[in-house]
Amino acid sequence: MEDWQAPIETGDVPPNDTHFDVIVVGGGPSGSAAAAYNAMNGCKVLLIEKEIWPRDKVCGDAVGGKSLSHVKELGVLDMIESTPHVRVTSIIFGSANGNEVKVDLPKEAFEKKMSGYALPRIQFDYMMFKKATEIVLENGGSVIQGFSVLDVKVENEAIVGIAGKFGGKSSAESYLSFSSALTIGAGGYNCPVAKTVTEDVHNEPMRDDVHYCGAYREYWENVEGFDGEECPIEIHFVGEVNPGYFWLFPVKEGVVNVGIGMVIAEQRKQEGMRRSLKQMQKWVIEEHPKLKNRFKDAKIISGSQKGSQLPFGSPRKNAPSFQPRRSAMAGVMCVGDSASLVDPFTGEGIGNGMVSAKLTSKYFDKEKHKHGFPNDIGELYMKELWEILGKELTNSYRLQRWARNKRLMNWFFGRASKKKELSDMLTGMIADKEASTKLWSPWFLIKALLLP
Repeated sequence: MEDWQAPIETGDVPPNDTHFDVIVVGGGPSGSAAAAYNAMNGCKVLLIEKEIWPRDKVCGDAVGGKSLSHVKELGVLDMIESTPHVRVTSIIFGSANGNEVKVDLPKEAFEKKMSGYALPRIQFDYMMFKKATEIVLENGGSVIQGFSVLDVKVENEAIVGIAGKFGGKSSAESYLSFSSALTIGAGGYNCPVAKTVTEDVHNEPMRDDVHYCGAYREYWENVEGFDGEECPIEIHFVGEVNPGYFWLFPVKEGVVNVGIGMVIAEQRKQEGMRRSLKQMQKWVIEEHPKLKNRFKDAKIISGSQKGSQLPFGSPRKNAPSFQPRRSAMAGVMCVGDSASLVDPFTGEGIGNGMVSAKLTSKYFDKEKHKHGFPNDIGELYMKELWEILGKELTNSYRLQRWARNKRLMNWFFGRASKKKELSDMLTGMIADKEASTKLWSPWFLIKALLLP
């Protein structure tokens, strides 16, 4: 049995009506990080997860450079490096007509650039949750698996705790309620805590299909072009999947995460009433003029076919509140997908989730806020979160919109594939998030046009 396939021992379930400093709803990477960071601050934390480990999650499976400082800080990096994984050496971007640009990601630039590792989410999430469990329990907290939140409790316009069912039983004994000064929403794209903040309390939309992506993933063996423990990841802007892309992410030697993602609002406009992502992916693998040859000797891993949704962090037009949407109020902060922080261009969300998770431990003080986390501090959290991520997410949204223009993408990647100066420029601007703001300077396009 692999290290990430064994059950995780989480200890005794706390008694009904136990009070905690912090309750974290959701045990994915963002929730596990938020639980660990707050426990390390001396808080009594309750970490709850509706699934039971090991559990899978649909994702491209890349853990980018932005995540690595947090992963290391939480004691998970050594765990990753001791299990099968792939170090990402570059990103290959492909346009609709087959032009490709390679963005190199050197080892020495792990944390500054979008470099990092690729490994299955069932493996990465397991390690994050296991380490968070250890940290939470060591600091006097509790962890529960198999707990479904049925009620987010609101009193005097503040969230004061949660209630739900444990163990999937129908008896009254399985219904448990817990209170806290702070609740952290980390339950993914459909998080009940985020729904309470946006829809129930503030009467604001939680989702907008223009800013939500459908994702479908399969694992394949022996896909051509991937050998060894250091490989590129690939993002292809296939004409039939726009706005969106087809991805190839190797996760261990011989195994590749093959997936497809598309903005939900655009998918619904497809002729023939919403071709499913599964159907689109099947067409790419079997019919795409360039990509189909990569699968001639490949074999799908049975049972690996899964779909999910990704909430983008792109700024909303005439947003009713904080960008990309309201993610905090009295008694609560949301993190990761629950706060809609997925990169609109690359689909990467773990790094932004880690940033938001650590930020919650900066704004919550268990002594100052023991009678409840105040709304004005929640607003400061939202403001700083957007100050940190806003420019990057806005630029990524522009890239996503730019990618919809097939002719422009074909021209640009065609130029970049032939001109080293332009390719180097693109490498710096896509791999280095700080430099990516230059991509929207008129001078950049002038240089692209005038370079010999």
